[in-house]
Amino acid sequence: MMTSCGEYQRVLKSTDNDYRLDYAKRAFEQKKYVQAVTALEDILTTFKGTEKAEDALYLVALSYYENKDYLNSGAFFKTYYTRYPKGKYTELARFYSGYGYYLDSPEPQLDQSGTVKAIEELQAFLDYFPRSDKVSIAQNAIFELQDKLTLKELQNAQLYYNLGNYLGNNYESAVIVARNAIKNYPYSKYKEDLELLILKARYQEASQSIAEKQADRFREVIDEYYSFINNYPDSPNRGEADNIYKIARRHVKD
Repeated sequence: MMTSCGEYQRVLKSTDNDYRLDYAKRAFEQKKYVQAVTALEDILTTFKGTEKAEDALYLVALSYYENKDYLNSGAFFKTYYTRYPKGKYTELARFYSGYGYYLDSPEPQLDQSGTVKAIEELQAFLDYFPRSDKVSIAQNAIFELQDKLTLKELQNAQLYYNLGNYLGNNYESAVIVARNAIKNYPYSKYKEDLELLILKARYQEASQSIAEKQADRFREVIDEYYSFINNYPDSPNRGEADNIYKIARRHVKD
């Protein structure tokens, strides 16, 4: 341990860039990712124009990735694939850039800018390398990230629904948010929940409307009901939807 620590200190003081690169490679193999980064990061520019420049830059990016510092790894991977669009590590750099952001994606209730960035990076990877052996991994990650964005929109729509008519017609806002989510993420596993929420919001809106607007609004409820049961005839929420339909029919003349 003393010998290892002593060499690390010598590396940081060394002006021999090849020695520092060699040490960084050995440190990476030993899973000493912080040491690998610090041995190289401040001298990366000195490798420019040499055959070792690619290796050094990619090693720093991968060390950050393995150390679970996905923001820094993403930045360095992007620097790599931008600088070396046909480099020997470009396919991996594009993949790990997006997958790192995927691993770092926050919970749905938090800001989702990182999730959006992950989708963008992974989609770019698929566009550039459609025959990569990592295609299925990237696709599954994108589907999962899109579901997370859809869930956030479902939560937003539910919040509007819960507010009801407080300070305005929040049922209409719930419908708009839910419809946009369905449009943006048509294959999400939350699509049924969004469509059910639209039906329920239309029903509450109609129920709480003034008398002269109720008939038209209950007709909208019926339209939403038929749309829902056509899409999900065996839904576990079919009973709730049927009850809404029965009430709506009482308010609409044939």
